[in-house]
Amino acid sequence: MPPSPPPRTPVRPADVVNEEIRALVVKAGGWLYGETRQRYEVLVEEWTVAVAAERCEVVEAA
Repeated sequence: MPPSPPPRTPVRPADVVNEEIRALVVKAGGWLYGETRQRYEVLVEEWTVAVAAERCEVVEAA
């Protein structure tokens, strides 16, 4: 039996995630190292998912 997929979590809006990315970069002075870089990469992945989800919503609504 195949493993069950992980539970779906609500996707935050892309603009909210983008603001968090911007704030992180500003706080870091533009230099992303260590944990800051890891957090940035997680946020970029989340932003990518959010943008894709928003695009699907627009297509479905059309």
